[in-house]
Amino acid sequence: MGGKYAERSAQLVLKKAAMKAGIRREVTLRTLRHSFATHLPENGTDIRYIQSLLGHNSPKTTQIYTHITTKDLEQIRNPINNLDLS
Repeated sequence: MGGKYAERSAQLVLKKAAMKAGIRREVTLRTLRHSFATHLPENGTDIRYIQSLLGHNSPKTTQIYTHITTKDLEQIRNPINNLDLS
């Protein structure tokens, strides 16, 4: 007990959950992994932690899974604007 799921078992669990949720598109374990990795930075998770969770050796590989949203880009502020130059 507490071991890993066989890949086929995980696929069947995911397919059943997608059907229950009314998702009509094809959903794969890769889709789930990609979605998981995409939403982590949106919630403030550092890319280095995501890299570790996904088991990647290179952050470049992790960047393939993660996307930057326009909302995230709009929230970036220039740190120079925080300086008190008076």
